[in-house]
Amino acid sequence: MGTSVSKFNTFTFFKLPSAWWCGVRLRYIDQQKAMVTVRHKWFNQNPFRSMFWAVQGMAAEFSTGTMVIDQIKASGKNISMLVLNNTANFSKKATGKITFTCEDGHLIKSAIDKTIETGEGQTIWMKSVGVNEDGVVVSTFKFEWTVKVKK
Repeated sequence: MGTSVSKFNTFTFFKLPSAWWCGVRLRYIDQQKAMVTVRHKWFNQNPFRSMFWAVQGMAAEFSTGTMVIDQIKASGKNISMLVLNNTANFSKKATGKITFTCEDGHLIKSAIDKTIETGEGQTIWMKSVGVNEDGVVVSTFKFEWTVKVKK
């Protein structure tokens, strides 16, 4: 898998089909920031006619995880990654197009460097904020990622 937006979205189709069918799409990625969108539709809604919380979670996690994958690949090392914990806050009904943005890419490199140096797992908390088309925050997710060099 490459690190381009289109390759990540192709990866989603084959490896995360639930996210792909729900409309989760990576729109932008660099070393510091990733943006993922998902549009509220009838097949990803809850009984209250807003986006199901799990769909929001998939999009939010993807905005953090794509940068972790990208930086692991750039390291050239065989490193595993896993979500250990997450928290979420829902502040408004998620309808329309929701954009999840994570700007915590700066945290990843030091964790990767430290796990390569020590051989011990490292953890980082990354935040993804979902906003609607009006710029109103609808949900905020935090994910605790662990990275560890594979033996």
